[in-house]
Amino acid sequence: MFGWDPEKVVVENKLVGGGFGGKEDVTTQHISALCAYKLNRPVKAKFSRDESLAFHPKRHAMHGTFTLGCDENGIFTGLDCDIYFDTGAYASLCGPVLERACTHAVGPYCYQNHDIRGYGYYTNNPPAGAFRGFGVCQSEFALESVIDLLAEKVGISPWEIRYRNAIEPEKVLPNGQIADCSTALKETLEAVKPYYDKYYPNVGLACAMKNAGVGVGLPDTGRARLKINDGKIEIYCGASDIGQGCATVFVQMVSESLGLPKSKIKNMGSNSEVDPDSGTTSGSRQTLISGEAIRRVSVEVKAALDEAGGDLDKLNGREFYAEYFEPTDKLGADVPFPKSHVAYAYATHLVVLDDEGKVSKVIAAHDSGKVVNPISIQGQIEGGVLMSLGYALTEDFKLQDCVPKSKFGTLGLMRSVDIPEIQAIYVEKKELLGVAYGSKGIGEIATIPTAPAVQNAYYKRDGKLRPKLPMDDTYYSNKKKK
Repeated sequence: MFGWDPEKVVVENKLVGGGFGGKEDVTTQHISALCAYKLNRPVKAKFSRDESLAFHPKRHAMHGTFTLGCDENGIFTGLDCDIYFDTGAYASLCGPVLERACTHAVGPYCYQNHDIRGYGYYTNNPPAGAFRGFGVCQSEFALESVIDLLAEKVGISPWEIRYRNAIEPEKVLPNGQIADCSTALKETLEAVKPYYDKYYPNVGLACAMKNAGVGVGLPDTGRARLKINDGKIEIYCGASDIGQGCATVFVQMVSESLGLPKSKIKNMGSNSEVDPDSGTTSGSRQTLISGEAIRRVSVEVKAALDEAGGDLDKLNGREFYAEYFEPTDKLGADVPFPKSHVAYAYATHLVVLDDEGKVSKVIAAHDSGKVVNPISIQGQIEGGVLMSLGYALTEDFKLQDCVPKSKFGTLGLMRSVDIPEIQAIYVEKKELLGVAYGSKGIGEIATIPTAPAVQNAYYKRDGKLRPKLPMDDTYYSNKKKK
């Protein structure tokens, strides 16, 4: 906008809470900067609630047609699907979100025959853009609902058909990538099996996978610098913590690597003037990508600390730097077994309905590699499940002639009395990835499998497919009508 060199602009991240995709688009930044420049004073721009609801990008509305086939044993033989996205009046990130919806439409299963076509359309509706799950919530809802229909035709249980097709280490994903040693989708299915048997038939389940890291041939580098200052280690990393907890995870990783108490380590926050650029907080990437840079620079500090006889004061004033980049292949790369992403996380969610058809319990089993911060991952899973429940059952962003009519109080956000018990199960394999202590992302995948699991639970209850969100004819929609 100003025509300045990037070095003239300093961005300091504040702890303002979750982004959920909304911070990937420009909102008040340019307006505030222009006013500050013209007025030569600090400027704060604030949207009213109505302005925010009308302006900020929403999850893309999707219409899709999915056809999934299998043999007589329930082994998937192929997928054919069309995906149509309403991106509203502006493109925003329609292209990347649509790409992710298409590449994940195949699900976390082992088959290679598929034809997926994705289309994004401009309309006069409010703009759509990045939103937690990045297109995968929509395509996985369709696929996982179809899988239950297929299981019914074959004559096996929804759990069994998923277990027979689940990706395993060294097997090939539909995109051609070989699943790594940490892959634990089957273990997440095994984790929920006792609950599936206990609550059957009032249950529905769904699986999901989600990339960790930007991948698909794009630059994706983590960078970190450690400085020893007055007996403490200062962490400088441009990774923005917007609620996912990476700032705390980095402190834990440095502490683990050096064998020092956390009181000796200080995360200096994210400031573009002093921190090395560690890329965007998106794609569930910071714990893995920047976390590996943190681990690598910590190894260098540990070597220097050992040479100093463990006396941190002898390193005062010294700085250490490391970065991490693992190349990936572009979409459509003409190479054997292309590597689309550094890693994938996997999950299985099980939804239990009570006699009235209300969701009473959600069991969420996750393969996120090494669990570095149990409190943080619990919060991510609970928040993701609740977001997905609202998406599935109660939230409705109403438009009239393309104009938003919903208010904050009428959007249908779930109320505390409707929140079910949420039980998280963490699946950790003995053999993990050799980076970032084996950790993988959790931020996005937590919100993907719950909605189709709810649909499948209702389908098991009354044999009625509910392909539209929010779903019709549920305890929640019927309660609203009363």
